Amino acid sequence: MQRASIAAYIGFSLVISLGLVGCATRPPTDSAPRTAINLAHIPNAVPRAEPRSKYGNPATYEVNGQTYHIRASASGYVERGVASWYGTKFHGRSTSSGEPYDMYKMTAAHRTLPLPCYVQVTNLQNGRQIVVRVNDRGPFHQNRIIDLSYAAARKLGIEGTGKVEVRSIDPRHWHEPVTTANNTVTRHTTKQDADNHKMYVQAGAFTNRDNAVQLQQQLNGLLTGQHVVAEFDQADKLYRVRIGPLASVDEADRLTELIIANGFAAPHLVVD
Repeated sequence: MQRASIAAYIGFSLVISLGLVGCATRPPTDSAPRTAINLAHIPNAVPRAEPRSKYGNPATYEVNGQTYHIRASASGYVERGVASWYGTKFHGRSTSSGEPYDMYKMTAAHRTLPLPCYVQVTNLQNGRQIVVRVNDRGPFHQNRIIDLSYAAARKLGIEGTGKVEVRSIDPRHWHEPVTTANNTVTRHTTKQDADNHKMYVQAGAFTNRDNAVQLQQQLNGLLTGQHVVAEFDQADKLYRVRIGPLASVDEADRLTELIIANGFAAPHLVVD
């Protein structure tokens, strides 16, 4: 499969920027391992209180001209979006925290959560839930919110990318749920539930309605045949300009690239 992000490689580069280690030549295109894995033998990560990693937790860092701010805490974090995964290309290489990446362990990369921390990831399409330990930085693809280890993605039933909800875990109040034979938890999810999770490219959010309408009109002129709306979000008191709902992540990526190429601020993908 084509790698959707470069989490481990960039994470390793962050370590370099701190003057810690050197980097070997990048391996070839990422892929799944050649032999099948027994998911039943791979348990969820077990949340526990840990000190912050010595590496991978600068106040801010920059990748591809974008500045990221590390969160003071993982507490209260919840986000819906698209997950990707990384496999053989980075297996054994150093993560941003300095630990070796193991594609058979339940880990993940995130751009701004403190390292390490634990999150529950739910596949919004099939209801499967897992727990992973976040120990790396990434993904640095505009439309991805988390990069899962190969094993974690397989346990969720994700082959390429998938719509997920990521929710932080407080180890002090965590109780391991009853799991299936494959060490996963499955919420009752109907086809209607899965279809209700719509995907959009959000091009902007404004307190001023006129600004939102102006962007909507500009994008209507650029994106022929697409549904561009400027809607008021009552909870956040913002006018959000969105394109969609979209049928696939590939379509969202294509629209994002087109919007950026025409001089607009970088949009991002959202899942409701």
